[in-house]
Amino acid sequence: MRTGMFWVSSSSRLPDAAGWMARLALGVIFLRMGLQKAQHPDEFLKLLHAYGVLERFLPLAWIAALLPWFEATCGVLLLLGWRVRGTLPLVAAMLGVFSLLILQRALELSGATGMPLCAIRFDCGCGNGEVAVCRKLLENGLLLVVCGVGFLGRSR
Repeated sequence: MRTGMFWVSSSSRLPDAAGWMARLALGVIFLRMGLQKAQHPDEFLKLLHAYGVLERFLPLAWIAALLPWFEATCGVLLLLGWRVRGTLPLVAAMLGVFSLLILQRALELSGATGMPLCAIRFDCGCGNGEVAVCRKLLENGLLLVVCGVGFLGRSR
């Protein structure tokens, strides 16, 4: 059977429960993160600006306004089990981009301050306040694994 870009036999799929739990966990996390950011778009805009990726205000403001709702929508889709095969790669892509941006900012701060990478802490914009960079990168890596479990599970 073909799933997306991968060929997967029915017997090699993960059990229903694993895919279902992965989908629900990601759904709750992304719904919560999106709604937290959406409640304070001005604060989220300031955090995005700190990354220094976009210097122009208008595109940054649009991202700050729309990204939280996109995250929340992905969370709802996963919770409902609707369009999961399309949503999980989007969630994985967001996690990948977020992780690269966090790592880039942490490396810049580490170089500027001389602090070890894992000693760097800042508010990454994920809705949890100030976080230790290494812990956040590990958390995002685990969430990427959960995306894979959700994608390979039968609960789609």
